[in-house]
Amino acid sequence: MKHLLSAKDLSRDEAVMILDTAEAMAATQRHAVKKLPTLRGKTVVNLFFEDSTRTRLSFEAAAKRLSADVINFSAKGSSVSKGESLKDTAQTIMAMGADAVVVRHSACGAAHLLAHAGWIDVPVLNAGDGTHQHPTQALLDAMTLRRWYTPGGPDVGPARAGDGSPAPQGRDLEGARVIIVGDVLHSRVARSNVDLLTTLGARVTLVAPPTLLPVGMEDWPCEVAYDFDAAIAAVQPDAVMMLRVQRERMSAAGGGYFPSPGEYSRGYGLGAVRRAAMPEHAIVMHPGPMNRGLEITADAADDPRSRVVEQVGNGVSVRMAALYLLLADEGNQL
Repeated sequence: MKHLLSAKDLSRDEAVMILDTAEAMAATQRHAVKKLPTLRGKTVVNLFFEDSTRTRLSFEAAAKRLSADVINFSAKGSSVSKGESLKDTAQTIMAMGADAVVVRHSACGAAHLLAHAGWIDVPVLNAGDGTHQHPTQALLDAMTLRRWYTPGGPDVGPARAGDGSPAPQGRDLEGARVIIVGDVLHSRVARSNVDLLTTLGARVTLVAPPTLLPVGMEDWPCEVAYDFDAAIAAVQPDAVMMLRVQRERMSAAGGGYFPSPGEYSRGYGLGAVRRAAMPEHAIVMHPGPMNRGLEITADAADDPRSRVVEQVGNGVSVRMAALYLLLADEGNQL
């Protein structure tokens, strides 16, 4: 595989290989000198047509820690604001000697178009395309879950819940129970996680009001529920992942997806009461940025079992792994 465009494209073996490589990368980051010479002489271009903090900085840190040169492109203040096309921008970037392109774009399929239109001939990594896919986010979420999930439950076999140590090599998520809650309609994170987590053997339940679920849910390899409290009681999850309410996309479409922020929070927000109803070992996840007080309260976000900050750190390791496996001579295995 030359590109990383979709979580759906990954086989179980490929996903596990990326996660195992990410664990190896994480181990190197505990050294006094965090840089590896692996991609010295390579140039990675971050081509971001959408605003981003975590993803852009994470890819930049990952590339630099592998000793690659990094060129950061932002649509704001560039020729894109003057009407330049994606094709012309891509060819301009290639003329500067790019060895890989990380792209984030508001249009679904933009990363696939960039990879297969014949405009460039280097690996393309999808950093989010519209409401479609965000594969490295799903991988970092899976890495986080692998570190905290105990097959068979926290009281079966070697204790891992509450441990957070690196997952054993070759480990998938067979049997893990994950609830993903919130704005599924606008979420590339939800789609990518459903694809990847089910590939790794997890059981995924999506919880959302009907207005925030896309058409065609019957084709998704997951269960769907509308009552958050009932889902917690029925599923007894190992992890609950809260999704950001994407108000900017709702405003563009005219709004009207739920009666009020207060009503949404009462029905689909994670607070102290719902956190207490979850199994003691269950972790709280969120892709960020968080709307505190809307989809998650401050108490839940800062709970000792919240893994939100750990997810950010794991994102650097996962992106180091992806760049290594796609670009390094000795690591080109995807």
